[in-house]
Amino acid sequence: MEALINPDILRWARTRARLSTGSLAKSLGTAEDNLIAWEEGAKRPTFKQAMSYAHYTHVPFGYLYLSSPPEETLPLPDLRTINGREPSYSLALKDTIRWAMERQEWYRDWLKLQGYTENKLVGRFALEDGVGSVVGDIRKSLQLPEMPKRGSFEEYFSSLVARIEAAGILVMRNSIVNNNTSRPLSVDEFRGFAISDTLAPVIFINTADCPEARLFTLGHELAHIWIGESGVSDAEPSNRRREEVFCNAVAAELLTPEKEFRALWQPHESWTDNLPTLTKAFHVSEWVVARRALTLNYISQDQYSQFIGKKIAAHKARNKDGAPPYSRLQTGRVSKKLATAVASEALSGRLLFRDAARLIGIKPHKISEYSKKELGF
Repeated sequence: MEALINPDILRWARTRARLSTGSLAKSLGTAEDNLIAWEEGAKRPTFKQAMSYAHYTHVPFGYLYLSSPPEETLPLPDLRTINGREPSYSLALKDTIRWAMERQEWYRDWLKLQGYTENKLVGRFALEDGVGSVVGDIRKSLQLPEMPKRGSFEEYFSSLVARIEAAGILVMRNSIVNNNTSRPLSVDEFRGFAISDTLAPVIFINTADCPEARLFTLGHELAHIWIGESGVSDAEPSNRRREEVFCNAVAAELLTPEKEFRALWQPHESWTDNLPTLTKAFHVSEWVVARRALTLNYISQDQYSQFIGKKIAAHKARNKDGAPPYSRLQTGRVSKKLATAVASEALSGRLLFRDAARLIGIKPHKISEYSKKELGF
């Protein structure tokens, strides 16, 4: 049976998903000529084919019967650099933001039931207050030492995430849309985003990025929460938006204080000879040290770009074996704080296990085991 759908909507759905006619036709198991004919109105797909079309383009099936495409607004402000960027968000990014917002909404309602009314850290400062004031307050609020005493940058990252979540800010990390491995996120599009909610703020880190870069992104998005500004960021040094310049400066000073950095920097024949000393002193990655060296004019943009280019190439060529267990990976995706709240509600009988499963991505019959193993119940 043929589906009496709007050909214009078919074309809109495919373009919105950034799929070529060839790749979509392959997914649908049909000839590319057939798909083109559907979009031109020369032929009609069967009802089953139309349902598959909606599935692979990630739109509700009912949309295919609309007379015109629905208007879609960006769910968060776009704070990325302009040059080389798409003028809109990819569907993967949009769906990730919506996914995060859905969980944030549940967590906000849960907080209200617990009697919470606001998170006083959100929007505590304005740009006019200056980088030093924001950095000082972040350190005080999270009880962060100016110079960490021990540990690698990975350990520092984990410790910082734990402190941020203890302060009531959800930290979500993922490299795919929800847990769909066929829908990867692109680091070329964004590195992170912040949802500056007065009760349930969220930081999202794109873990498709190099691990070395994620610590700076975390600091950058944390600054967004402190100034009460939501948005999608690329955290590029070349970004000239006022709030992005400010958040970059906060992240840099938080992770590598200028006074101490200048004191440790030595004019070696090769600037990279500074890396062992500085990464050990600040417990940050070489990427963060290079970034700070760039902003303090110790290295050129070309030197920085070449160095980071090698880091990115090495990350892409890495052996992907040895991934953490799914349950631990899922905890990082949704945030441990959210997972703890959801699992607690499910185990107490106040939340259906199927609803808990949808929120945290753990199968209903495994939530009890997951809570003991990953959440320490």
